[in-house]
Amino acid sequence: MLNIAGVAGHNIAADDEVKELIAVGVSTTTDEDEQSLLLLSRWKWWFLVVINVAILLMGQSGAVLLGRFYFDQGGKSIWMATLVQSVAFPILFFPLFFFPHSENLSVTTDLTINCSTHTVIMVYILLGTLLVGDNLMYTIGLLYLPVSTYSLICASQLAFNAIFSFFINAQKLTLLVLNTVVFLTISASLLAVHSDSSENETMNVTGNKHMVGISCTIGASAGYALLLCLMQVSFERVLKRETFSVVLDMQIWTSFVASCVCIVGMFASGEWQGLKDEMRRFKAGREVYILTLVGTALAWQICSVGVVGLIYLVSSLFSNVMSMLSLPLVPVAAVLLYHEHIDGVKIAAILLSIFGFSSYIYQNYLDDTESKAPAGIHHTATPEISIS
Repeated sequence: MLNIAGVAGHNIAADDEVKELIAVGVSTTTDEDEQSLLLLSRWKWWFLVVINVAILLMGQSGAVLLGRFYFDQGGKSIWMATLVQSVAFPILFFPLFFFPHSENLSVTTDLTINCSTHTVIMVYILLGTLLVGDNLMYTIGLLYLPVSTYSLICASQLAFNAIFSFFINAQKLTLLVLNTVVFLTISASLLAVHSDSSENETMNVTGNKHMVGISCTIGASAGYALLLCLMQVSFERVLKRETFSVVLDMQIWTSFVASCVCIVGMFASGEWQGLKDEMRRFKAGREVYILTLVGTALAWQICSVGVVGLIYLVSSLFSNVMSMLSLPLVPVAAVLLYHEHIDGVKIAAILLSIFGFSSYIYQNYLDDTESKAPAGIHHTATPEISIS
């Protein structure tokens, strides 16, 4: 009996050693698996960010160029040009079908608990109304300005973004951010003071209309920066989360409100009565007229898909920064497609804008390196986890 007990005790000790070895092996394997999964999630996050940036740039550049084509070929309806910037919002329902989320029902239930329906509706109406006003100013700016001048002035959006995010979103205002504000302000001021008379004559634009275009573009840039900051506040304080479905809802319903306001404005102003005659007199033909409007609407919503993706993956403010990557693209495309003139003042404005943009990007890089992990890595595996 003693021998059996000794053997049994020895076997038990051996079994414990084996279990410890297995545990150590499992622990090591688990750590390795976690590291590989983290690396995979990191690459997946960066891949999704790059894809959304590309979608945003293609949609934004295409929409601006098609908008200029609409006016060059005889389009005159300001409300129609504003409407196409938001009317194709039903396209945003497709991501919900292609990327279904099992937690949508629970998210909807939580939202009804976190905030009342009336509050959410009021937020959508407020942001949608601000959006249509912003789109209207962008339209007037594009009507009276060359594409290159228009896109360069739009870069001032980053300066407004830095200011509004400091006061509204409690973002820090560093030396690099102030550098961005200064250089973009100088760039916009150069373009505001400088007026190319040959381009104004080609576009049949007077000096007063040119200044109206500059003022509206600057106002639209400030309005869009304010809109993104208010969206960020809505996600953090009203909706209490910033998930994929919530971001899509925000984009869809604000675009719906903006489209309704545009339709009311079109009928109230009487512009709808001249649309048939505008189509008939369109230089490129009726078919091209329809394709131009449809293409512009689709391009803006493709841009919106990129904006939604970047808001979900990173933040509203980051999507604003990435939209400025089209800065060197649109002026070059305008020179090639519309034969616009790029003089020394515009070149100086481009360089100043790129330098200011680079300062902003470098500040974001420093902020990311200070954090322990990228914000988007932790929520790529579960799409409905809040990233606020």
